[in-house]
Amino acid sequence: MSELLTETKDGTLWVSFNRPEARNALTFGMYEGLAELCQSVPTDGSVRAVVIKGNGGKAFAAGTDMTQFRAFETAQDALDYEARIEAVLTAVETCPLPTIAAIHGACTGGGASIAAVCDLRITSASLKFGFPIARTLGNCLAAGNLARLASLMGAGRVREMIFTARLMGAEEARSVGLVSEVLEDEPALLARAEELATQIGTMAPLTLRATKEAMRRTRAATQVDDHDLIELCYMSADFREGMEAFLGKRKPNWSGT
Repeated sequence: MSELLTETKDGTLWVSFNRPEARNALTFGMYEGLAELCQSVPTDGSVRAVVIKGNGGKAFAAGTDMTQFRAFETAQDALDYEARIEAVLTAVETCPLPTIAAIHGACTGGGASIAAVCDLRITSASLKFGFPIARTLGNCLAAGNLARLASLMGAGRVREMIFTARLMGAEEARSVGLVSEVLEDEPALLARAEELATQIGTMAPLTLRATKEAMRRTRAATQVDDHDLIELCYMSADFREGMEAFLGKRKPNWSGT
């Protein structure tokens, strides 16, 4: 069964993360498949919007599949990974069609990053959004990723959420502007996503495209070099300890080295 499913229905492209047994944890193939879909969507009017969701009833996506980190040996491995993730996020962000994240359940790590670069985010009441890396893995978010999040809900809240490793619920997410709507359950969420995609599909496509690109360029104008910070975390003993502790289902013993 494919880990990334697609269906076009009534002018909307539905993209579904499909690893329910792993709470839709993202493999590199899933990341790259999503990027390719966003870059290749038709702009001839046959598709007018993209909805991204998770299958299985428990999670939108629970971040990168951590088993893939075991192959990391050098600083370049870490830099290549973050560059790879940045390329995926940029592909979603620059998709020429409006993108809607329909979030049900856990939306963490890489899944939360993907949701954050979509044009609109709506959720069911079961949302758990965040980046619990200070508790689980000991890596870091790239500066561009942090900038995107800060533009959505403010730098102070992003810092507090990461420092405490807490997950944000649906009502708080709506109150800070992270999501625009909270629906009762998953069926209501998907029905609203369909309705919203249809509505947006009637709007002037070039207006929407120009608006999202102008906002992206504004954020991109403040890009910084963060290679030293990525190396600091990913090449640390703490990162290795966090990864093995998570996979071994035990609490990590942080050393700060």
